[in-house]
Amino acid sequence: MTTYNFKAEEPENYDQKCCCVLVLDVSSSMTGNPIKELNDGLSTFTKDIKTDSTTSNRLEVAIIAFNENAKVLQAPSLVTNFTMPTLIANGGTKIVDGIKAGIEMVKSRKSWYKETGQPYYRPWVILMTDGDPDDLQNVTSVASEIKNGMDNKEFIFYAVGVQGADMKKLNEISHPTMPAAQLKGLNFSEFFRWLSASMTTVTNSNDGEKVNLPSPAAWMAGFSI
Repeated sequence: MTTYNFKAEEPENYDQKCCCVLVLDVSSSMTGNPIKELNDGLSTFTKDIKTDSTTSNRLEVAIIAFNENAKVLQAPSLVTNFTMPTLIANGGTKIVDGIKAGIEMVKSRKSWYKETGQPYYRPWVILMTDGDPDDLQNVTSVASEIKNGMDNKEFIFYAVGVQGADMKKLNEISHPTMPAAQLKGLNFSEFFRWLSASMTTVTNSNDGEKVNLPSPAAWMAGFSI
């Protein structure tokens, strides 16, 4: 299991932190417009975050991209300290590897917050994918890990399915209190506007306070019953 060591890192400031790990599908099925729109959405996200001084000092963003492997493209950092990487699509779909890397990332980051005396909000792990897990991926195991983590309030996990995603499978992975959502078309920019507004709401809240997130209507597709 991958672990991350942040012991050599010094805190930028001692504001209460919120770590948001974006676990992003860069498999070959994302080639073309999907990966272009995802890159544009990430650019929108960083610009929006930088407009709020409180969020800029409190929100740490990490990027984990997965295809046939899960790769850390950006370790947790305030958005003012990095340039958002440009994603390139190719390869397979190791969704489980990406999720597990994201969970380990937030666990390691929380340990670092504790060691360095930084208060923190519950971290987020956000999955965005348009595919199914590759064969031999242990979906049951990661679903159990997500359920335990959510039940114990260790992190918030949110799965977003892009066109072609197996929403049934994503809901099997997700916690019942935070079901998977389907992106409307390729509306990544609207999703990331919602995410930046949500993170701003979280990072401007008091610890333990109930937070009402903005409506996702602009980016979330409807569903049939």
